[in-house]
Amino acid sequence: MRYITLLLIVFLSITSCKSTKNVTSSTAIKELSARKVAKKHSSANFDKETVDARLKVNYKDNRENVGFSVRMKIKKDEVIWLKGSKMITVFKAKITPTRVQFYSPYKKNFFDGDFSMLKELLGTDINFQQLQNMLLGEALVDVKSERQEVAIHENSYQLSPKNQSELFDLFFYINPLHFKLNKQSVINPLKNQRLDISYPKYSKKNSTLFPEKINIQAKENNKFTIIDIHTRSVEYNTKLNVDFTIPNGYKEIQL
Repeated sequence: MRYITLLLIVFLSITSCKSTKNVTSSTAIKELSARKVAKKHSSANFDKETVDARLKVNYKDNRENVGFSVRMKIKKDEVIWLKGSKMITVFKAKITPTRVQFYSPYKKNFFDGDFSMLKELLGTDINFQQLQNMLLGEALVDVKSERQEVAIHENSYQLSPKNQSELFDLFFYINPLHFKLNKQSVINPLKNQRLDISYPKYSKKNSTLFPEKINIQAKENNKFTIIDIHTRSVEYNTKLNVDFTIPNGYKEIQL
């Protein structure tokens, strides 16, 4: 199950071309309304049809520390395809708006079902759109769909819903230069759970901004997960092969 957990958090990664010029956020912050910050963030959303990226992922938790390579393909609003390798193929996965499929040639097991697997592992309901938003450096929710509060915090515009959910609190830290995310956080104080997704470095390719690096930290009581992701290469709007077939003879994963 460790490889499945890693697979799911890899979905949070965002890609960029490391050979392009870096973008910094060393700009003075002027006061803006929450509505205007939300509108500018939405206007900065990803507008390409596909992503084809090669990532380097380092994963650490209470029990293991491992690094491997990930090939990631995205057809926007349709499919997220992943392949993880460490000398050999460790896992393959395909996610659509209605289905989650995964298999591991290393473990000889598979999963084929709905998003209940993600809820089981992430501890909250999540759908395809939310996964895709995280993957593309966009807020988990549509920040224009409900009233937000704004504050200036650590060189960012901090947006948060005026009426937070009873189950968890959401915070979005918007870069004042290009209005992509610097960080987003999901906090459940009752269960002592916290997920922080940071985007410390951005690059530009074909007039499109993506984080060059992404850092993920998940905590629950005494358990922790830390994931560092760096993109080796990325292409947009290319023809993608996202074929996926679970081999015969593998054992089904029971949640």
